[in-house]
Amino acid sequence: MKVLLLKDVYNLGRAGDVKKVANGYARNFLIPQKMAVPATVGATSHVDHIKAAANKQREMVNEEMSGLAAQIAGLELVFKAKVGESGKLFGSITQQMIADAISEKISATVDRHWVESQPLREAGDHKVKVRLTFDLVPEVKVIVESDVEEKEEETEGKRKRARKAEAIAEHLEETEAPAAEEVPMQEAVSEAKVEPVEEPEATTAEETPTEETPTEETPTEETPAQDTTQVA
Repeated sequence: MKVLLLKDVYNLGRAGDVKKVANGYARNFLIPQKMAVPATVGATSHVDHIKAAANKQREMVNEEMSGLAAQIAGLELVFKAKVGESGKLFGSITQQMIADAISEKISATVDRHWVESQPLREAGDHKVKVRLTFDLVPEVKVIVESDVEEKEEETEGKRKRARKAEAIAEHLEETEAPAAEEVPMQEAVSEAKVEPVEEPEATTAEETPTEETPTEETPTEETPAQDTTQVA
């Protein structure tokens, strides 16, 4: 079936082009969406007018979307997913996930229908196109990585932090040990200084018996008295 395109249709043609398409595609999609009409003689007579109007509309849309296209172009999106030994994902990275990631990056809404990609089911780097208009198609880089690597890095990070904490604790113990040893030394020095003060008391105690020695000699002086009595 031949149709006259009223709008730009990706992978088909621009407004004003006459294209041959499947009957079902024309009747179920193009014509109901007002993107095309049957290519009758009456319709084709308006081709020039349709093209002129489409060119003007295209320029306006491209100008409006050029800023968004510049923001999207060159973006890198990283997704973590469970990956099997063969590199296949347990699940997939969908168009909606990619659109949401882009929207978050640029703080603007991106429709999932703009994302020209099948669900990504393999780990690695992927180039994905985002069709804003017929002419503006910026490209982003989607990187799909295994979440196992992230968990291993997190575990290794925890181990490093634990080792660092142990090293700090050991260092603190070594630093505090000499300080604790200095306390008994200071006490010993203090005791050594106190001992000489007690020596005079010991000397006084020793001198007391020496004063009693003359008392023991008193009987020896009475001996001559006894001898005088016998002579009489």
